Amino acid sequence: MRLRTALSSAVSALSAMALLSACGSGSTTSASSGDVPLVGVDYPRSDTDFWNSYIKYTPEYGKKLGLSLKTTNSQNDVAKLTANAQTFISQGVKGIAMAPQDTAAIAPTLAQLEAKKIPVVTVDTRPDSGKVFMVVRADNRAYGEKACQYLGTKLGGKGKVVMLEGGLDSINGRDRTEAFNACMKKNYPGIKVFGEATNWDGAVAAQKLQTDLTANPDIKGVYMEASFALSGTLQVLKQKGLLVDPKDKKHVFVVSNDGIPEELKSIAAGKIDATVSQPADLYAKYALSYLKAAIDGKTFKPGKTDHDSTIIQVRDGVLEDQLSAPLVTADGGTYGGVTSVKSDDKALWGNSLG
Repeated sequence: MRLRTALSSAVSALSAMALLSACGSGSTTSASSGDVPLVGVDYPRSDTDFWNSYIKYTPEYGKKLGLSLKTTNSQNDVAKLTANAQTFISQGVKGIAMAPQDTAAIAPTLAQLEAKKIPVVTVDTRPDSGKVFMVVRADNRAYGEKACQYLGTKLGGKGKVVMLEGGLDSINGRDRTEAFNACMKKNYPGIKVFGEATNWDGAVAAQKLQTDLTANPDIKGVYMEASFALSGTLQVLKQKGLLVDPKDKKHVFVVSNDGIPEELKSIAAGKIDATVSQPADLYAKYALSYLKAAIDGKTFKPGKTDHDSTIIQVRDGVLEDQLSAPLVTADGGTYGGVTSVKSDDKALWGNSLG
């Protein structure tokens, strides 16, 4: 990043530091200016394509919105997130964006930030308790329902599927799991679901999928609650001789969540069948937009937005902007009443990176 020097009779030269690299928990600054609002952004992890995409988009939107950023990486550890929040406080940030993966344990930190009148926007996850200025995420129950409708349609309402669950300490994992199970029970009672806890760990997901396929070689569907399981799932299916064209009778239908470039390429190649595109670009854009709005004293109410989403009131003191997250398939068809978009649609953020 270019160094910029502001000279005055009373102030020595100031310089901007490089942006945070994809890993590490040290704090860095993306810009320096006396009047530019300083905000903190904690990246939750940097070991998945989805979150690395979010990390890429964040400084881009920070610059567009005229914000100076301090960034940290809590590496999926709520204790590190708590420590990073203390660092932000000491640095004098005017607001903080974070994506707590343990949505219960973050409550004391939120209470401290509220007491210090530092607004918080949570991204992708919603805290189980405590107040935040805005939650920026998509409807995660809809993720599970869309995956259910796709697989239920493809399997004709009969057969066996494996659900590779995310972490159930996260509201995202719970929402996707509960919605998928409820949809299957209501709409496709003839389908047996093997629910496998993975804690968002790809190696664990691959091992459990392999075990299920060995015990039940007639499994015909897999729901991965995020792209963390993509590589391992494809490897297991290949080892079992099941990574075949969708028209082949041996084909196992696979639905993912995230919409990363590799998923879209895998859909086009017939390796997986669908995903739900979680908007990494819009997460970055609106997390920072709402922080700037909070600093400017703006407020929001439930209702439709100007960016194809809906703000809902989750509970007292918590609003959630539910961004659009479409089902993505090769043909852009409708499944169980759910309309999808084609995997090569240029409007998908995964195609702009891929």
